[in-house]
Amino acid sequence: MIEKNIYIIKSDGTRELFDPAKLEKSLRKIGTEKATADMIVAEVQSNLQEGHTTREIYHQAFTLLKKHQRPVAVRYSLKRAIADLGPSGFPFERFVAQVFKSQGYETLTDQIVMGTCVPHEMDVVAWKENELIMIEAKFHTDFASRSDLKVALYIKARFEDLQNSVFKYGGRERKLTKGMLITNTNFSTTAIQYGECAHLNMVGWNYPRNNNLHHMIEGLGLVPVTALTTLTQTEKKMFLANEMVLSKQLKNFDLLKSYGLADTRAKAIVKEIEDLDSTLNTKNEQVL
Repeated sequence: MIEKNIYIIKSDGTRELFDPAKLEKSLRKIGTEKATADMIVAEVQSNLQEGHTTREIYHQAFTLLKKHQRPVAVRYSLKRAIADLGPSGFPFERFVAQVFKSQGYETLTDQIVMGTCVPHEMDVVAWKENELIMIEAKFHTDFASRSDLKVALYIKARFEDLQNSVFKYGGRERKLTKGMLITNTNFSTTAIQYGECAHLNMVGWNYPRNNNLHHMIEGLGLVPVTALTTLTQTEKKMFLANEMVLSKQLKNFDLLKSYGLADTRAKAIVKEIEDLDSTLNTKNEQVL
């Protein structure tokens, strides 16, 4: 393989030297066979030109991976699939609720809760046993967008106002045991610095190092419907509009038929979901 010293453009607009080893590592990490990963890296590198974006490189790698290892291609597209839940942000809130449901919590979205001083609109409320967790879900369609210090300060203040209130969920009165800020992208350096100092529970795509959003999705086997390659964009929007955000919610032939899909399409969709399930580590471990 002839390596080219070519600079590419990242999602935040900065330039970096293309590193074929980095691309190969990302492919192998999700279970791509070595021969397939080598082929994809070689193909991407042969077509690479100065100024190509990471988005263009992703699309080429994804297209090639889909031809050879479709279930693995879905895993490769997880971050983009989460971004495709938008633009309103409501499907992301439902997705976050599913993260908690998969671990035994009952959940509600879009709640108005009363603090000591003022009422607050809370994206997700989750509870079980002696726990009551309230979650602010910050959604971004742009990977380069970060939740910054202002967001962390604002969310911390909201949770402090809720700390001494009593709420009725699950048929009993409860006090807040944990407040969380969850985003599908990343946090700014100062937001992380403040969050760690102020003990604000923050979860981003790659933060913290363990139990981040990426780990949760794969560890719990929670794949958004937007990751499925057998669905058209129109079908994805239709299922999201009907509050179905997880691929496993569509693993039902009769359900798919009820939405007007032909037998062959319905079978192909169920087969993709089954193949995807077999590639994921679905231990359903406690990750929160």
